[in-house]
Amino acid sequence: MNLIAMLIIIKSDLDELNNFLEASTRTRTKNLLTTEIKKLQQEMIDLTNPSLKAPKPTMKFEPKLGYDVKLTNYAWDQSKESVKIYVTLKGVKNVANDSVSCHFTERSMNLQVNNLDLKNYYLHINNLCEDIDPSKSSFKIKTDMVVVTLIKKNKKDWAAVTSVEKSIKDAKDFKKNNDYDSSDPSASLMSIMSKMYQEGDDDMKRTIAKAWSESQEKKMKGEKMEM
Repeated sequence: MNLIAMLIIIKSDLDELNNFLEASTRTRTKNLLTTEIKKLQQEMIDLTNPSLKAPKPTMKFEPKLGYDVKLTNYAWDQSKESVKIYVTLKGVKNVANDSVSCHFTERSMNLQVNNLDLKNYYLHINNLCEDIDPSKSSFKIKTDMVVVTLIKKNKKDWAAVTSVEKSIKDAKDFKKNNDYDSSDPSASLMSIMSKMYQEGDDDMKRTIAKAWSESQEKKMKGEKMEM
């Protein structure tokens, strides 16, 4: 194969890899693609200038090592503008910057910390209590902590971090502030659910309606089995 043909093939491979890189959203995939692109670029330089040696790239990408650890504990507080999530990880300041990332949607956050003492930590929080602004939300790496800042879309207090926690809190508050007939748990539960449905937001109503529908389906199936 002559030099021109080899250069055409390498150029085609580079174009395809660059297209994949632009479409990729995962850090590890981007790192792998970038490494291959640099190899092909160096190959082109060697073919066109055999006497020249390009300097080695100074950027170093850290491969993902170790095993995954799910994080469940965190602290939080809030202001009118934001909610802050505090995740304690000893020595996190020592990992490479590209080993820490956080992805946001309007109702979720996904924190990933790779290669910390041969472990890869992750914290997924889905169904946030209220909507956030993903484009303005961010994170900062401290000495032994990662602080995630969730920018509120609506400037109001959150009752909890997630909508599930809010539902549980609402149920406990209702039980505490209203009469509860322990002699008829079923009737009391229906009273609580009815009150929560009437006073809850749209998410609460959808959750209760779904639970009620599933309960009725199970009840009907049970009656058919008895017949």
